[in-house]
Amino acid sequence: MHTQPHRNPDVLVIGGGIIGLATAWRAAGRGLRTALADPAPARHGAANVAAGMLAAVTELHYGEQDLLALNLASARRYAAFAAELHDATGHHLGYRPCGTLAVALDADDRAHLRELHDFQVRLGLDSQWLQGRECRRLEPMLAPGVRGGLRVDGDHQIDPRRLVTALLTACERAGVVFHRQHAARLTTGRDRATGAVLDDGTTVSSARTVLAAGSRSAALPGLPDEVRPPVRPVKGQVLRLHMPDARHGAFLSRTVRAMVRGSHVYLVPRADGELVIGATTEELGFDTTVTAGGVYELLRDAHALVPGLTELPLAETSAGLRPVTPDNGPLLGPTALPGLHHATGHGRNGVLLTPVTADAMTEALTDGELPPEARPFSARRFDKELIRT
Repeated sequence: MHTQPHRNPDVLVIGGGIIGLATAWRAAGRGLRTALADPAPARHGAANVAAGMLAAVTELHYGEQDLLALNLASARRYAAFAAELHDATGHHLGYRPCGTLAVALDADDRAHLRELHDFQVRLGLDSQWLQGRECRRLEPMLAPGVRGGLRVDGDHQIDPRRLVTALLTACERAGVVFHRQHAARLTTGRDRATGAVLDDGTTVSSARTVLAAGSRSAALPGLPDEVRPPVRPVKGQVLRLHMPDARHGAFLSRTVRAMVRGSHVYLVPRADGELVIGATTEELGFDTTVTAGGVYELLRDAHALVPGLTELPLAETSAGLRPVTPDNGPLLGPTALPGLHHATGHGRNGVLLTPVTADAMTEALTDGELPPEARPFSARRFDKELIRT
């Protein structure tokens, strides 16, 4: 679909990953003339590697209660968000309210999981403790040595590749203008952001610019240092296998995750027969090489959890980059530079946080302020002047 470009859009989104596309779709839906700069929107980025776990409860980490609240707010919106996107595009998103089972394979992991369950209960979360035999009754393919687990029926899943493709279609239908080039440089004037210069030299001027370039957000030329987002790439390798009898849930019926010898592993079964296994956590800069060691570690840990999976065909190996901040929370909304907004740094929660991020950014773009649930993740919380005061 070809759309004539706006001479001066109200909003320019830099980055065509899942967060950029969702923000552009919502902004256009609010009547803002919206443009997006990315050479291949929906074709790259963390969402094309991610497993798509909507796991606000089982992803809980100690000390991240504010992030939990944001995750839960987004999870509550997901069913309606997915239905709206399906209605707008006709795309099937692979949204499954199938629940999650987190299990332990030895005494140490069981003790850790019991502590996590106690923490979840203290926070009022819906999480049920199961004995090992109850876990195996739910998922017969689990290893006999499973010592216990947590059943969380509210943690769901979606297929990020289907989701990001649907968002691209939704943006096109909503009138978002696509500049299929990199933003070569942020432009500024009179102490405010004014848009961007593209690779071909074209200048796109806009009243508001949203930086949503994922792990590469900090590398945009022209960004003043005081508003450069503290985002770093964290590599994750992921495997995709193919399950038999997928329509009947014969292999796994829900997402299964575990701590195996100190490493997290998860298995996400899709309705179409795909089984996603992930993910490594590697601080290696912008390297996206799939390594023999990464594949081995994932298969080793997944085999300890579900021994039968080594008989499944290996369909794909891939590696992506999570955009991570110092406190693991996203950077949202207005920056210290007028006209510039951040929508980046979502780390391991990018897919989960898509609905609440898009809504929050639209509020910020129209009203100038983030809604209450997003304010703990203001793009300005790392500002040096705020830290000093």
